[in-house]
Amino acid sequence: MYIAIEGVIGVGKTTLARLLQPVFEAEVLLEVFEENPFLSDFYSDRARYAFQTQIFFLLSRYHQQNNNVPKVLAEGKNLIADYTFAKDSLFAGINLKGDELDMYHKVHEALGEKIPKPDLLVYLQASTDTLMQRIAFRDRPYERQMERSYIDELNTAYEGFFSKPFDHTPILKIDTNDLNIIQNAEHIKLIENRIRETLGLAPFQPALPLS
Repeated sequence: MYIAIEGVIGVGKTTLARLLQPVFEAEVLLEVFEENPFLSDFYSDRARYAFQTQIFFLLSRYHQQNNNVPKVLAEGKNLIADYTFAKDSLFAGINLKGDELDMYHKVHEALGEKIPKPDLLVYLQASTDTLMQRIAFRDRPYERQMERSYIDELNTAYEGFFSKPFDHTPILKIDTNDLNIIQNAEHIKLIENRIRETLGLAPFQPALPLS
């Protein structure tokens, strides 16, 4: 079983992946973004550093997924990732234009053919205000200059990206605005139940509401 968790910056992807790891006795694959040397500069000057930032992420995500996902699945283990390779193009569509975007898409398409698709994509949703509160709460230095307008643009792009079929992968959408998966264990149980129900994994309660 391979589950990928997606959502806008600050929505809680990594936290959820870690909390679900023991529940499903899974290996966890976490996105490595702190190593991007252009990230801090990108948030202060998006236009100037967009291409370098995007290409670094593309190659980093490809190497991480290509080196780990097939190996874990071949060993018969469950896997939970806090990102998908395919969503990288979502950011490129916002940050790149013209020849740079065309070049990016050619590289992304060639690399993407080699990456296994998840059995389920869990898409975590939240309002832009909620996302900004969570980003401020975790207080990562390179995110302090992040503009609300950028997060709002990402939020709109994510909604459009995951409103249609995604690589033949089932999508489970979960509204996280009123959830606190860190302090409320029951909220984790609710999400676990939704995942089990979607994948047909016993035991689960049909149509348990997230409220």
